[in-house]
Amino acid sequence: MVCCVKPANANHVFRALADPTRRSIFEELTRQGEQTVHALTRYAGVSQPAVSKHLTVLKRAKLVRHRREGRETHYRAQPDALAPMVGWLRHYGAFWSDRFDRLEGLLERMEP
Repeated sequence: MVCCVKPANANHVFRALADPTRRSIFEELTRQGEQTVHALTRYAGVSQPAVSKHLTVLKRAKLVRHRREGRETHYRAQPDALAPMVGWLRHYGAFWSDRFDRLEGLLERMEP
């Protein structure tokens, strides 16, 4: 039997990345490295307040970290925060693999 993964650990990550704009911001930070809110606003094509709200959700999910430098806030991705989601996917990947193996065995036994 496959080890159980607590889905609650992955919920924040799934919720944060469910929005396409947040996913895009996270991917941009992952690809390009640390960026300011102003740079992310230009990239995302939405207002600065909207980007700030998206960054707040990403921070709560621990997908980004920030640091202040003067008047600007710099954000960077925290890809390790994807671990609960990866664990959840691994759990269900193993679950379905096992089920398909059982189905295949059953179908082989049923062949004339």
